[in-house]
Amino acid sequence: MFKKSKASAALVSPYIAWSVIFIVVPLIMILFYGLSDTSGAFTFDNVAAILTPENSKALALAMVLSVISTFICFMIAYPLGMILASNKVSSQGIITTLFILPMWMNFLLRTLAWMTLLENKGVINGILSFFGLPQISVINTPAAIVIGMVYNFLPFMILPIYNSLARIDDNVISAARDLGANALQTFFRITLPLTVPGILSGITMVFIPALTTFAISTMMGGSKILLIGNVIEQEFTLVYDWNMGSGLSLVLMVFIVISMVVSALTEQKGDN
Repeated sequence: MFKKSKASAALVSPYIAWSVIFIVVPLIMILFYGLSDTSGAFTFDNVAAILTPENSKALALAMVLSVISTFICFMIAYPLGMILASNKVSSQGIITTLFILPMWMNFLLRTLAWMTLLENKGVINGILSFFGLPQISVINTPAAIVIGMVYNFLPFMILPIYNSLARIDDNVISAARDLGANALQTFFRITLPLTVPGILSGITMVFIPALTTFAISTMMGGSKILLIGNVIEQEFTLVYDWNMGSGLSLVLMVFIVISMVVSALTEQKGDN
């Protein structure tokens, strides 16, 4: 038993060391810089900077676009998850081909591809012009950022919803129909409640990266639309103000923790 415990500890130790170096230490650094000034003295000024008009606007816009993107992902993912779950034979191959394989491509390359499609002289406008149709102007707008978010984060919504749907026993659905429930009653009273954990996981996995993103908004927004992620990124890379950037990051971390706690409490309530 003692040898087994030592072997388990030896196997776990590399993961613990990795977590400490790349997760715990950076978080401590952000906490230190965020709550101190350039001289190292304790201050809340960096955190309070979120209340300035520019930063508040960037945070509000990031939250709005994140909510819109998460909602669109859900509206696409749930019906698609139901279709895949009902196709028991070939669903695994479909999921691998359509959603997992594209994720192997670099994140920036996928976003760059959408820039090529949506730019004013891009592929879509070229096709519209060929058929004599009016061209669209989407690039460098909030709509373009939402498109980039939905495309990049949609698989994170589909997979947990699909897993929840696939785990539902067909006999449960059949029993509901035998007891007189119609399709809508079966969906809202059986299917939807049983997939709440997957929905909450998907919402968390989409909302958090959408809220913190800066690469998508930079590329699809043409650096003209600043989200809170862009503001933080500029504080670190352009202004070189690690204290301010860390302070704003702490505010963003609070929103992330709140969303995760709400998701966990809702899931726990649903289980009860």
